[in-house]
Amino acid sequence: MTTRIACFGGVYNNYLALDAAIADAKSRGVDQMFCLGDLGAFGPHPDRVFPLLHEHQIQVVCGNYDDSIGRGLNDCQCGYTDPRDNYFAQISYDYTLQNTSTDNRAYLRTLPAEIRLEIEGRKILLCHGSPRRTNEFLWESTTSTSFLDWLSEDQQADLILATHTGIHWGRELANRRAFVNVGVLGRPANDGQTEVWYTIISVDSHAAISWQFVPLAYDFRRLSREMASERLPAEFIETIETGWWTTCLEVLPAKERRSGLY
Repeated sequence: MTTRIACFGGVYNNYLALDAAIADAKSRGVDQMFCLGDLGAFGPHPDRVFPLLHEHQIQVVCGNYDDSIGRGLNDCQCGYTDPRDNYFAQISYDYTLQNTSTDNRAYLRTLPAEIRLEIEGRKILLCHGSPRRTNEFLWESTTSTSFLDWLSEDQQADLILATHTGIHWGRELANRRAFVNVGVLGRPANDGQTEVWYTIISVDSHAAISWQFVPLAYDFRRLSREMASERLPAEFIETIETGWWTTCLEVLPAKERRSGLY
C-alpha cells in the first residue's frame, strides 16, 4: 500500500490554478491535500481562494504573506533586499491586504507555522520557507546537501517539504531522507511555460519516499483578463501569459536567473 499526499505551494491569489490543482490531485487518487502557505500575492481576488480550501478540507501552513495579511502588517515579509523586488512586492501586498475580508484575515491568524505528519513510520515536516525561518529562500543551486542533511537531523524529519522560492526541486539526502521544494500554483516557474506546478509525495509500505512534480494547465487567459480588470501591473500579467518572470528577479541566484528570459 502507498500513501500519497498532494502539496501545493504559493497560491498567490490564483484561485483558478488552485481549483484545477484540487481536481487534478483528486483524479490521481491522493489521500490528503496540503498547502504550504502564501495564499495571497500577485493575482486577483484574494477572497476566492479561501472557499476552495475550506470546501476540500485542505490543511494550510502559514507563509510569510499569510502572517502579514492576517496581522495587517506594512509589508509581506517576503525577504527581498533589492528595491525593484520590493517595489513590485509592495504593490502586490497592498492589493491583497485591501481585498482580503476580515473573516479571512482572522482565519490566516489561526494557521500553524508547520505541520508534522507520520506516514509508514516516516516523519514528514511541512513548512513554508524552511524550518528555521518562514521566509528563508532555499535554492537548488546554492543550498548544499550537507546543510540539508544537518537540517533534517536537527528537525528529526525524514522529509522536509517547503516552497517560497517559486521554483520546484528535490534532493535525496543521507539515511533515506529527502528535501523537496513543492513549487507554486500562483505563477509559472520561470520556464517559458504557462503551466504551474505542484507535487505529489508517495510513501510506500517499505517506507520509501518518492515525489512527482506535476505540471498543471489552467485557464491562464481568464486569470490574465481578471488581473487587467483589477489593474494589476502589466509585468505580472506578462509572466502569467508567457511563463517568464518579469519581477522579483533580483533575489534569484545566478544559475536560476540564467535559466529565465530576463
